[in-house]
Parts: sequence; C-alpha cells; structure tokens
Amino acid sequence: MALQNGTINLDDLERILDPLIRRAVREELARLVSQRGDVFVLTPDSPLYEDMQEILARQAQGQVKLYSHAEVWGE
Repeated sequence: MALQNGTINLDDLERILDPLIRRAVREELARLVSQRGDVFVLTPDSPLYEDMQEILARQAQGQVKLYSHAEVWGE
C-alpha cells in the first residue's frame, strides 16, 4: 500500500502496524533466545523490559488486549 501525501486513519494504521510489530518482536525474541537459550532474563535496564512493563500497565488500564498463545501462533 503506497501512500503519497495522504492520510490514514487510526484503525488502518493499527491494522497495518500490528502484524509488523508482532513480527519484529517475534524475531527479536528468537534472536535473544538463540544467543542464550538456557536462560531468558530481561534486565530492568533493557529497552524490551521497559516495553513489557509499559504493555502490562496499559493492559491493566484496559488500553490493550493481550492475545493468547494460540491466537498469536495459530496453534
């Protein structure tokens, strides 16, 4: 989809970004686990740790819906 000098509404933006963000997070987690497969720990100074904390806070406020393993991975 090419947008040139156009606008996009928030629903379309979410529809476009959601799969892209999921893919990026999945790839980053896979990279981290492949480097250290025996232990997976996020340190509090890690950007990913901060993002996870923000997501949990937004979930508690009802601003995001977290999907189940089956919904995410199609299993």
